[in-house]
Amino acid sequence: MADPRRAHQRAVVTGIGLVTPLGEDVDEFFEALCLPRSGLVRPPAGHVAEGLLDAVGIAPELDAAQLVPRHDTGVADRFSLMAVAAADAALADAGIKIGEDVDPQRVAVVGSTGAGGMITFERQARSSGERGSSGVTSFLYAAFLPNMSTARIAIKHGIRGYSSTHTTACAASAHAIAEAYRLISADDADVVVCGGTEATLGLTGIAGFRNARALATGWSEDPTAASRPFDTRRNGFVLSEGGGMLVIERADLTDARDGVGYADLTGWGCTTDAFHLMMPNPDGSGVAQCLRTAISRAGLVPGDIGYVNAHGTGTKIGDIAEAAAIRQVFGADQPAVSSTKGVTGHLLGGAGAVEAAATVLAVSRGLLPPTRNLDEPDPRCDLDHVRGTARRAPAHAALSTSSAFGGHNVALVFEPPSTRRNRNQR
Repeated sequence: MADPRRAHQRAVVTGIGLVTPLGEDVDEFFEALCLPRSGLVRPPAGHVAEGLLDAVGIAPELDAAQLVPRHDTGVADRFSLMAVAAADAALADAGIKIGEDVDPQRVAVVGSTGAGGMITFERQARSSGERGSSGVTSFLYAAFLPNMSTARIAIKHGIRGYSSTHTTACAASAHAIAEAYRLISADDADVVVCGGTEATLGLTGIAGFRNARALATGWSEDPTAASRPFDTRRNGFVLSEGGGMLVIERADLTDARDGVGYADLTGWGCTTDAFHLMMPNPDGSGVAQCLRTAISRAGLVPGDIGYVNAHGTGTKIGDIAEAAAIRQVFGADQPAVSSTKGVTGHLLGGAGAVEAAATVLAVSRGLLPPTRNLDEPDPRCDLDHVRGTARRAPAHAALSTSSAFGGHNVALVFEPPSTRRNRNQR
């Protein structure tokens, strides 16, 4: 039977841009994942999370004047600034010049966020309560709407093709990357800038998760121990901010411009649990079908997958459901599994893009990052966990998985690059 992928353009990741609690440099980010070195801290004095959270993941401060027009710096929400910074870095990393290497009409941008400009909206609501309608800026919608990060990237880089924004909570940026694959495979774009960011470290965002008892507690003495995917002592996720953007393009275009590939994006799966607004289906069936679909679309079988970068938030039911799904799909032939949230915390709508980047780097470098704080694996989460130290492995196909409130599931398959030049040859 012919490989179904050959009917489509090969989609290759050529650029990565990150803004995370582990910093912005791609090499330093991956080194921290593999050590593993935590980016989680106790909320500093004066931070809105002080006294509310034991641990938090804070991304670097950004200079708005370096990212958006000077007249716009006061109305750009933090989630948009992070998206622009990540897109700038990803395009620079790819070394692609829009308008020279590729027609701007053939470039797409697919952004995402779970909550959009929540911090801006919170501030404006407070201002309106104090001053009435005159306290609300006329730039409110230009600041907080979820699509504003996508729009800012397009305007700054002259991207004239398809654009959209996904808001499927913690699966949002993985959905954006899946859409990038669809655009390239359907010949609707030659290059796609895709991913997402989240900035919800405001009082309202923190209080909502805290009051829902979704967050890790009891770790004030050692905040780096708070995020514990698949561990028996896990009791919630650690709220973080940040995200990432990838540049994905046709592999033949990369070769034509003598570009360099990290990994090919070869498959995607998207399913819905249709079970509960805020809980996954405990049997893992929705996630399992998502994984099967992604693997099949890539023209692979489960045994071809060597690594899974799991959603693994550190919540009781979520981790059990995901582990059940992985066992359903792979049976006794288990791939290596890890969750990088042990060091990044949960970036919500930005998590999928950051974890896709981690998976791409694992494929590119043949090195699998471990799950930090997995001291005593929960027997109900029995998997081939990467623990303690990073694991050397051949550059097999790998999966990155994401799930979200609402029952959304996404899986992405990455394989070694088909381009003439790859990052290991640099």
